Amino acid sequence: MARLTTFSKLLLTLLIVGAVAFGIYTFQNSDAGKKLIDDSKELVEDAGNNNGTSTSNSGTNSASNGDPNTIKIGVVTWGGYAGGQYFNEGFKANTQSRFYKDYGFKVEFKILDDFEQSRNAFKSGGVDLLWATIDAFPTEVEALRKYEPQVVFQADWSRGGDAIVSRRGINKVSDLKGKRVAVAELTPSHSFLLWLLDAGGLTINDITIVSQASAIDAAAAFKSGQVDAAVVWSPDDEDCVNSVAGSRILESSKSASHIIADVFIAKKAYVEANEQKLRQLYEGWMKGAAEINANAGNRKKAAKILADAFDGFDESMTLNAINNVRLCTHGDNQNFFGLNSNYKNMTGEALYNKMTNVYRGIGAIKADAQIPNWRLIRYSGLVSATQLTGASHTGEGQKTFAAIKESDKSKASFASKQVSINFRTGEFQLDENAKYIIDKDFVEIAKAFGNARIRIEGNTDNVGSRASNVSLSKKRAQSVASYLINEHGMPRNRIVVIGNGPDKPVASNDSAAGKAKNRRTDFELIPD
Repeated sequence: MARLTTFSKLLLTLLIVGAVAFGIYTFQNSDAGKKLIDDSKELVEDAGNNNGTSTSNSGTNSASNGDPNTIKIGVVTWGGYAGGQYFNEGFKANTQSRFYKDYGFKVEFKILDDFEQSRNAFKSGGVDLLWATIDAFPTEVEALRKYEPQVVFQADWSRGGDAIVSRRGINKVSDLKGKRVAVAELTPSHSFLLWLLDAGGLTINDITIVSQASAIDAAAAFKSGQVDAAVVWSPDDEDCVNSVAGSRILESSKSASHIIADVFIAKKAYVEANEQKLRQLYEGWMKGAAEINANAGNRKKAAKILADAFDGFDESMTLNAINNVRLCTHGDNQNFFGLNSNYKNMTGEALYNKMTNVYRGIGAIKADAQIPNWRLIRYSGLVSATQLTGASHTGEGQKTFAAIKESDKSKASFASKQVSINFRTGEFQLDENAKYIIDKDFVEIAKAFGNARIRIEGNTDNVGSRASNVSLSKKRAQSVASYLINEHGMPRNRIVVIGNGPDKPVASNDSAAGKAKNRRTDFELIPD
C-alpha cells in the first residue's frame, strides 16, 4: 500500500477544508440558507423578548431595536392598518414579508393600546412610525413639537368603527341635551362626539361629559347604567346594545364618513434619513390595502393575520373590524394631502384646521398653545413620489345615492341644525353673505357625514298667504340645494328639498323677534 507524504497530506487537508468552506458559502447564499440563517436570528431575538412576540406592549424592549434594517411601527388593536400587516405577512419582522422580498427591509408591528405608552415609545425611539388620528392630533402635537412630527401617510377612514350608543328614549342627537355621556376625552371618540353635537345643533355645554380612560371604559360605564350614552368602538357597540335593553346605536362613522382619519407620524429626522425606505413602505402598504379592498379572499387572509395578533379576537371579529373602515389607497392619500385639485371632500388640512379650532373653543387646547401650521407637520413626499395606477389604486368616489323617494321627505333624521339665512322679502336667490353662512355653518358637516342624505327644509313666518309662503320656502330651500350641488359638488340625489312655509314655527309669530326665528332653514341628516 502506498503511503502519503507529509506534503500530500497537507495538500489533501487543504482541499477538504476548501471544499467544506465552498459548500458552506454556497448554502449560505442560497435562498434556503438565507432563510435558515434569518429564522435562526429571529429565534435568538425572540428568546430575549419578555413575551416572545414582536407585538409586546413595551415601548423600548423590541426584538429589533438594534436592527437598522427593520422599521418599527406602533399600532393599536384596530382594523385600519390591515394593508401593511397583510403585506408584511403578519406582525413580526420576518423574511416571508413582501416588504423584505420586494424591498429588502423588515417591518415589525408593535401593539401599543395604552396611549401614553405609545407616545413614550415614539419619543424614545422604541417605534419609528406611530398611529395618530388627524382629528385629535391638534391636542397632542405641541407636546411632540421638539421631535418635529411629520404626517407621512393616511391608513384609513373610520366607517363604523366609532359609534355612540344611547339608552331607550334617545333617538336623535337633540335628545342628548341634559344627558350624561361617557367618552374618552381628547381621542377620536371625543372628536366624533363634538362633530355629532354640532350636526344636531348642540354644544358640549348642552351635555354632561363623564370622562373615561378609553372607549372600552366608556362601554363599561354605559352597560353598568352610569350614563345615558357612550362613545365606543366596534365591536363594543353591538355588545352594548345586546347588554342594555331598549338601547340603540344612535349614530356611527358609517354615516360620519370623513371624521376619524388614521395616519402615521414619524420624526422629521427619521424621515430625512430613511426617505427611500419609507417611500417603499408606503408603496407596499398601498398595494396591500388595494388587494384587500378588491378581493374577499385577501380580506379573509388579512382578518386571520389580525386574529392571530389580537388577544380575544376571532376571525369573524377582525373581519368585522376591517369592514368598519375604508382602507385608504394611493388615490385616497392624494386626496387627503390635497394633491388632487378635483377632490371636493374632506382633506387632511381641512380636518386638522377644523379640529384645532374646535378643541381651542372648548379649552382642550390652551389659548397660548403654539399649534403648528398643517404645512409644517404634513410630509407628502411619499405620496407624490409614488406611481401606482389602475382602478384598485384610485381614490374613493362620492357615494352614489338612489333616486329620492317620497318616504325620504318624512324619514326621521338623526341630526338637525337650524341655520339663519336671510332673504329679501319675496326673494329666494342666495346672496354672497348667505353663501358664506352656509359654508361656515353646514358645508363641513355635510362633507364629514358624507354617507348620510341631507334634507333642506325652508320655513317662513305667517305674513302672506300659506300657499305663497309654501312655494317661496321651497324655492329658497332649492336655492340652497343648488348651491351645494354646483359649488361643492354634492350629489343631486343626496339632497331632499322641502318647503314648509309657516307650518313649522319654532317661535311665536306675534313678535318681530319670533317671526325672524321662524324665517329659517333647517339642515337635517337622515340615514340612507
